[in-house]
Amino acid sequence: MENDNLLFSRLRSLRSRKRVSKKDVEKKVRKKYQRSKELWEIRRNIPLVPLEKPCQKGFVRFFVVRDDVRRSKDGDFFEEILNKINTKMYSETRKFLKKKRKFGRRIYVIRDQKLVQLSKYQWNDPKLGLTTREKQYFLKREEYNPFRKRYNIYYEFIEPWRFVLRVKSNMITHFKPLRSNLEKEIDELNSYLSQHKIAGLVNKKIHGKSGNCKYYGEKTDLIESKKYFHYKMSATEAAECLEDYKVRKF
Repeated sequence: MENDNLLFSRLRSLRSRKRVSKKDVEKKVRKKYQRSKELWEIRRNIPLVPLEKPCQKGFVRFFVVRDDVRRSKDGDFFEEILNKINTKMYSETRKFLKKKRKFGRRIYVIRDQKLVQLSKYQWNDPKLGLTTREKQYFLKREEYNPFRKRYNIYYEFIEPWRFVLRVKSNMITHFKPLRSNLEKEIDELNSYLSQHKIAGLVNKKIHGKSGNCKYYGEKTDLIESKKYFHYKMSATEAAECLEDYKVRKF
């Protein structure tokens, strides 16, 4: 009788077995996610190897201080500001064109390039190191975000005429050697972690996001934002918006 009670106490209920199985899966996901981060860090820190003969890959466009401004007494001051808000854009040709739909047909127009618009975090970030005098040349602005249903605050440089765009050849002088074993393991981990259920576990248990619509507000707001994206914006316009966003975040 005593042995029967001992055996019964060791038997786990269905609920307990499910809980243990779930924890085992979570441990496995956490381990693979951590390993993925380690491999990405290893790949990022692989030293660059100089090319025997540099080669050109398209062109790069960026801002420089105007000659008359650079020769003035405040030339170094505006040079320092530009170092903090400069952007780079790459293109296969010198023209820096993009496709745009006009009157039902596609045409090519020059891609617009702007200086960085600083977010609230960047504005107070000690790493950026904006001085009191430099902040006097920025204007606080608000822009409505239809996806989040709120206004975004950013700071814009008020005298962009002090800078001009310059284009030069984009020369490749170094390359990062490819490690096949490392790339293979990274691809395997990415394939595993990108599965629908696994990605949900990563968001919920590691990133702390449940995957619901709380980030956008109410569920109806997310539905409306999806409708806005799918029905009021073409694929070409969406690609252009993404490209402009990358330039702003450079």
